[in-house]
Amino acid sequence: QVTLMESGGGLVQTGGSLTLSCTASGNMINVNVMAWYRQAPGKQRELVATSYNTRYLDSVKGRFTVSRDDAKKTSYLHMNDLKPEDTAVYYCNYITIWGQGTQVTVST
Repeated sequence: QVTLMESGGGLVQTGGSLTLSCTASGNMINVNVMAWYRQAPGKQRELVATSYNTRYLDSVKGRFTVSRDDAKKTSYLHMNDLKPEDTAVYYCNYITIWGQGTQVTVST
């Protein structure tokens, strides 16, 4: 059984930065397969970033970066120059497994 745990969310002003972490528990985990999603109220969940093919949502390109620590089974989402439009619950994903989500709120 694989479980995911996100952390690092919070309140930040426009232009600020946050780094989210997602740590996996389980035996055979390829952290490179992990991906980040977000969901704002009233909107569909959308893919934000992947690690293995460095795919990013168009609106976050140049501002968000994914890194990983395979030994720690952890994926990191580094978010810079945050905008109010980035406000959402952020989730990490591993194939069919989802984390519980962490709230990111960017003030205006």
